[in-house]
Amino acid sequence: MARIKMIEEAEAEGPLADIYGASKARSLAGVVPDILRTMSLRPDFLAAIDAASRMHFTDGALSRAQHEMIASYVSALNRCRY
Repeated sequence: MARIKMIEEAEAEGPLADIYGASKARSLAGVVPDILRTMSLRPDFLAAIDAASRMHFTDGALSRAQHEMIASYVSALNRCRY
């Protein structure tokens, strides 16, 4: 059970539903990641975090795959499941 109140995908409306839909479409697993759902009570904040995340993971000097590998490695070092 989550300790942080989150708005479920089926309950999302307006901008939050739009963010959830776009996030789910980008997800290889076809789900809205829990890390985004934890910010669902503040759709304005979630929109800013989501935009920054999408910018961060675009191809540039590093590919998206390389960004993901680094993020996974740092998460493992920090014993974080994200």
